Amino acid sequence: MTAGRFGRLTDPPASFLVTDVRVIDPNDGSDVVRDLAVIDGFLADPSTASDRVERIDGRGLVAAPGFCDLHTHLREPGDDAVETVASGSRAAARGGFTTVCAMPNTEPPLDEPARLAWVLERAENASCRVRVIGAVTLGRQGEALADLGAMADAGAVGFSDDGAAVPSSRLARSALTYLRGVGRPLIEHAEDRELAAGSEMRAGPTASRLGLRGWTPSAELTIVERDIALAEETGGRLHITHISTAAALDAVRRARGRGLPVTCDVTPHHLALTDAWVAGSRRFAWEEPDDAPIDVEHSYDGLCRVNPPLASREDALALLGGLADGTIDAIATDHAPHPPERKLVPFGEAAPGMIGLETALAIGLAAVEAGHLDLARLIAALSIRPAEIINERRSLAIGQPADMVVFDPSTRAVLAADSLASASSNTPLLGVELPGAVRLTVAQGRLTFRD
Repeated sequence: MTAGRFGRLTDPPASFLVTDVRVIDPNDGSDVVRDLAVIDGFLADPSTASDRVERIDGRGLVAAPGFCDLHTHLREPGDDAVETVASGSRAAARGGFTTVCAMPNTEPPLDEPARLAWVLERAENASCRVRVIGAVTLGRQGEALADLGAMADAGAVGFSDDGAAVPSSRLARSALTYLRGVGRPLIEHAEDRELAAGSEMRAGPTASRLGLRGWTPSAELTIVERDIALAEETGGRLHITHISTAAALDAVRRARGRGLPVTCDVTPHHLALTDAWVAGSRRFAWEEPDDAPIDVEHSYDGLCRVNPPLASREDALALLGGLADGTIDAIATDHAPHPPERKLVPFGEAAPGMIGLETALAIGLAAVEAGHLDLARLIAALSIRPAEIINERRSLAIGQPADMVVFDPSTRAVLAADSLASASSNTPLLGVELPGAVRLTVAQGRLTFRD
């Protein structure tokens, strides 16, 4: 377990003063070094802090609104050996997240109000807010819509059959039409089942060299274009999760240009890790040569199998550009814990997914260091923009409940399994030196992590 102290949402409200900290608030574009006070869980005028309030030296640190993850797998119910609401929320707090959205592909799936209530009850004592994404179809079987209205009333902030797209245009249209009335987005895993069948990694020269079956970008684009057309027709809100191709990004950009209610997110690993990682590379997209050789020692590593597959270098750089120009609204981790026995197998048999709550900020900071992303844009994509998509708000204005992260952007450390708060450690970033470290996370005025 990582060093540091974890708190819970049920703890007493926090009081402290951070001095000379760089405060970045994308709400008003402010970026200034100043004192920042939290008194009894609320942001306060620093001049009102009494001498008894703890002083924290903020020199060299950055304070920002608390992060919000639109795509987290907490594995409860059904797979609590690899993650739980408790352990996942601690990982979130260590990563600077004050809200995570629990995805519905659990066993059993989150497709009825009672199952949502079960998760939300377990989250009452967590280290961050846990919101729930309800399943679009009963059992996530893609045959009939679940009771979306009842689940919205029970607290679902969005709906997805994550792990699969809504298979038919008819069902997708019905879902968008219904969700328009309840004010919730359809969160689509954009992947055509037939086009993706049997694939193991991204199609391209690296897949050919490795002899692995290729996943074509058309598998994503087909569903994105279908759903954009349906969103335009119905007026329903569409959110494309873990977008991974330049072609799909261009489709979203065109839809946004027409004023359609379409948003999207990208994972840190699709921004920075390329298909060359399957061949053993451990360099980020902006460092990767076009003709990276196969590294026999690290190739065919099941830790690099994700869905959608890791992008080509060209696509990864296009996604970075889409994040920088605002076409991509949010960074979402797709935190997907798995035990070793599901990863230490032949590549094509490995369970797709990697953990990401504790490395998202670091990957973003690496992109900032490389000059591909502005720090304020990174913070907005981790905090206020994803929060807005689920109707939450973030602000560092005086009088607001304290919901914030304080991090050191310049420190560097090699990622080690025993430093993680997650119950799982399935990430190919183990052994990689990464920038940044979260020092404080405050959710709902409670200190949920301190390093």
